[in-house]
Amino acid sequence: MTVPKEDTNTMRALQGLENDSSSVRLQAALAVGTTPDPEFIGKLIERCAVEPEFYVRDMLTWALTRHAASMTVPVLLDEVRSERAQARSQALHTLSKIGDRQAWPAMTPALLSDVDDEVARSAWRAAVVLVPEGEEHQLAVVLATQLGRGERETQLSLSRALIALGEAMLPTLSTSTMDLDPRVRAHAIATERLWRDPDTGFGVAIEEAKRIVALGGPGQEGR
Repeated sequence: MTVPKEDTNTMRALQGLENDSSSVRLQAALAVGTTPDPEFIGKLIERCAVEPEFYVRDMLTWALTRHAASMTVPVLLDEVRSERAQARSQALHTLSKIGDRQAWPAMTPALLSDVDDEVARSAWRAAVVLVPEGEEHQLAVVLATQLGRGERETQLSLSRALIALGEAMLPTLSTSTMDLDPRVRAHAIATERLWRDPDTGFGVAIEEAKRIVALGGPGQEGR
């Protein structure tokens, strides 16, 4: 019995996604995205959860975006609840790239405050893409609970997410500049500085904010 050429190509691509060589996996993901087929979706999502190379994961995400959102989004939403942190993070990243607002209900406070920094950062980025018009302020309130969290890279991700919400986040951010926690206060002041002057580097902004807090300066400085 002769196996149809299409089936052979499908099998080759699926096997390529698990090859020991990252370059082969990259080419396989590219091939899958170039000729999307619903049969690939499960394997692509499964691979996202375990793929160690960033650039291959990014190609896996691209391949998923080439498939119909009606088929990918429900499966990705299941992954958001996975026990595996990378599965959650990559699913959120892919949802942000697809941009289907049907995924918005999954952006819960629990997910936005996930214990894993990479998952939380992916959730923040996805949330600001998916938030329905008119709900930006409420999202800002939830995001502000994470001010002061983590190291500089994590804090920068949160600042960018808040700034992406536009003016709707300003009242919440202003309140946070007077928080009792000095880390929260410094992060809020730095974010406010970035909002006013986007050309300011985050490193400069956060160090300046820390000095202001250390000196007991008001969070409303410079207004």
